[in-house]
Amino acid sequence: MKHLLKLNDLSREEILSVLNLADQLKFERKNGVAIDYLKGKKLGMIFQKSSTRTRVSFEVGMYELGGYALFLSNRDLQIGRGEPVEDTARVLSRYLDGIMIRTFEQKEVEDLAKYGTIPVINGLTDYCHPCQVLADLMTIRERKGSFKGLKLCFIGDGNNMANSLMVGACKTGMSFSIACPEGYEPDKELMELAKKNIEFTLCRNAEEAAKNADIVYTDVWASMGQEEEKAKREKAFKGFQVNEKVMKAANKGAMVLHCLPAHRGEEITADVLEAHADEIFDEAENRLHAQKAVMCKLMKD
Repeated sequence: MKHLLKLNDLSREEILSVLNLADQLKFERKNGVAIDYLKGKKLGMIFQKSSTRTRVSFEVGMYELGGYALFLSNRDLQIGRGEPVEDTARVLSRYLDGIMIRTFEQKEVEDLAKYGTIPVINGLTDYCHPCQVLADLMTIRERKGSFKGLKLCFIGDGNNMANSLMVGACKTGMSFSIACPEGYEPDKELMELAKKNIEFTLCRNAEEAAKNADIVYTDVWASMGQEEEKAKREKAFKGFQVNEKVMKAANKGAMVLHCLPAHRGEEITADVLEAHADEIFDEAENRLHAQKAVMCKLMKD
């Protein structure tokens, strides 16, 4: 494991190893055990997309591991003024021990890893969100004990979250269903991967997708960069809401997860979100522990 560019680059064993370390780090934090696993290490955090959870969890994570996190917005770097990513990668490799980037194009993340000489972590692209799904998998295993026999259902846009959740299901052996409107499907290659490796269903009806599900997952209908499509998407996604009716189709005791921020009354009702708030905010907390585990795997001597 040299980088975390996308979840599909990792084997099942590597993913489980990250989750096991995340569990250990969470236990240590809860019990007041502080170990400087990354003492003196420096992480550069490049943000071309704004964030709450990604910035705070990586910054706090590096602090708790004994390292230092440097926030670099698009306005702070010459990359925002046209410096080639290959030059930025080479320069930052001389100063830092790792790079986390949250951006639009997956190619930018891949190029940072290609031209740099230090580990690169994908904090989010339009294609995938591996850090979030590691936290999701951690939360599912905490709550359900294992992944065996579970069905994960995603309702909404076939976006970066749907892409990465499909891969996460493939790697852990969960079955996967998605309900989305026509024209909003996940990546075709990843859907083919899912069809070959697990029980996979693409539906046009939310209740059908949620039938016998153990985990029901949703995300906003319009992601960052899609604000101009908001009205169009609200119309397209009408009927693809996680609500009480959908949850009745799922298995008894089914979890609800949301990567946040949530738009109550759109992709999820306020009642369902509040009923499952413990799960959703455990999931948000686990971003910290999962990412600390990733940084230790990549940056620890």
